[in-house]
Amino acid sequence: MRVLVLEDDPELGPVVAAQLRGAGFAVDLSRTLAEADLKLSVNSYDCVVADRSVPDGDSLTLLAAHRRTGSVLPFLLLTALDAVSDRVAGFEHGADDYLVKPFAFAELVVRVRALCRREQPARPPVLRAGDLEVDLPRRRVSRAGVLLSLSAKEFAVLELLMLRAGEVVTRTELIESCWDEASEPMSNVVDVLIGQLRRRLGPPDPIGTVRGVGYRLGGADQEPSAGARA
Repeated sequence: MRVLVLEDDPELGPVVAAQLRGAGFAVDLSRTLAEADLKLSVNSYDCVVADRSVPDGDSLTLLAAHRRTGSVLPFLLLTALDAVSDRVAGFEHGADDYLVKPFAFAELVVRVRALCRREQPARPPVLRAGDLEVDLPRRRVSRAGVLLSLSAKEFAVLELLMLRAGEVVTRTELIESCWDEASEPMSNVVDVLIGQLRRRLGPPDPIGTVRGVGYRLGGADQEPSAGARA
């Protein structure tokens, strides 16, 4: 899940981004409305976390503009403006949630995760493929009944592969879903992460490589089909 954070505080912004990344989100950080609007126009996000007051205005203007286009992208307002009138204004402009500073990072993570899943198709709380089991609410992974320790990024990649079990997931799809703009799409970050994940999961290797295209949970390595090449 990919999140856009709009926060101009030079100390708080990077900390919020780091906390969300640690929870398994891909995070892009903007410090102005103009920068956030540009990123929203070129990237696909699952949620926006926005401070109300930034150097070039009030994020309510950005929120309202997107709602006028029919966008249902979840917005969480993260702000020091705690008056009832401020909260009401936020919801009237189309906000989905409102969290007042100071706040607990654990609460922010839970709220963002809930918003990200709101617009996604219903999914079972526990994903299973062969002897692999991923418990999404508890963020636990086990294989043949043995609990495994995965990093946040490894969990995110495995979750996407499990949701698409049997299908080819391209490197581009993995980058867009599990990494943020700080990652170089042409680098080998996906291949390195897949290698780490394979070592965590152990033999027999459940992740097949479709050469030149991406990866698939289940199935042996293979060359891309004619359709995949097209």
